[in-house]
Amino acid sequence: MGLFAAHSYHAPAMDLDRALGESPAMLGVLSDSHGESKRTQRAVATLLSAGADHIIHCGDFETSRCLDQLAGLHAHVVFGNNDDPAELTSYAEDLGIQVHHPAGELDFDGIRVAFTHGHIGSAVDAAIERRVPWLLVGHSHTAMDTQVHGTRMVNPGALSRADPYTVALVCPASGLVKFIPIP
Repeated sequence: MGLFAAHSYHAPAMDLDRALGESPAMLGVLSDSHGESKRTQRAVATLLSAGADHIIHCGDFETSRCLDQLAGLHAHVVFGNNDDPAELTSYAEDLGIQVHHPAGELDFDGIRVAFTHGHIGSAVDAAIERRVPWLLVGHSHTAMDTQVHGTRMVNPGALSRADPYTVALVCPASGLVKFIPIP
């Protein structure tokens, strides 16, 4: 299947709600925590209060303390160039976090969303070549929302070594992308 394993993830109660015409999936997207666990905690709380029902972290945790902030949530992660996947994968899975390293692809409301850290060019290129509607990346520490050959590519920014620190709220069904600053 290549770098992007095809995964579908749905919370059963939410699928029923959506089938009955309830609100579409809202994705809380963050990246590049670089050990900033308290800031990651604030970022997750901000995304949840803004309406996120799924969290996608695009890598560069550096410590398990940042993963702790995703425990008990509908969370999906990939690892970045500053992470040790051998060390962090089992820890994340023990917390109930879905690991999709080095890249993942999920279906939300019938729309494919791919995600990777962004440091592996072939993973980014593969999603764009397949015309995946949405691609979430990190790595550059710069918030971005752009179109690349029919793929909408969003980088939420970073929670370390950025000014300002930002995350993104994304609704694939409506096209909403909202960047949110994190103190």
